[in-house]
Amino acid sequence: MNLSERLNDDMKQAMKSQDKFKLTTIRMMRASVKNMEIELKRPLEDNEVLDILSREIKIRKDSLQEFQKAGRDDLVTGLAAEIEIISQYLPEQLTEEEIQEIVRQTIQELGASSKAEMGKVMGALMPKTKGRADGKLVNKAVQQFLQ
Repeated sequence: MNLSERLNDDMKQAMKSQDKFKLTTIRMMRASVKNMEIELKRPLEDNEVLDILSREIKIRKDSLQEFQKAGRDDLVTGLAAEIEIISQYLPEQLTEEEIQEIVRQTIQELGASSKAEMGKVMGALMPKTKGRADGKLVNKAVQQFLQ
């Protein structure tokens, strides 16, 4: 079952169980997927749906930080719950140690030794960590290794 089908099935299940919050969150995700399908004029593949879901989580995490700074606890709890629901559709996230190991191996493979080669390293790393790690964490790990 691909991600789009899984979203549809989970939406139906949320309707049956009358879980309005989960239903609303899944509908937002499906709307984002559908908008991209309309834009591209074709059904999306799983990796494209994964990109959309990752982007949606990133947006929510950024908003979450801003709401926490502003002391808007009412909005923070809702966003945290949305992030948790969306995260169920993403592959298991890499730990910081796993990210550092992937970064170390990639730097060795490329023979990178300075920050000037950071773009080359990031270009090689992002496909390896796609959907499984936040780009900020990967970037931070690369900076640590290339100091």
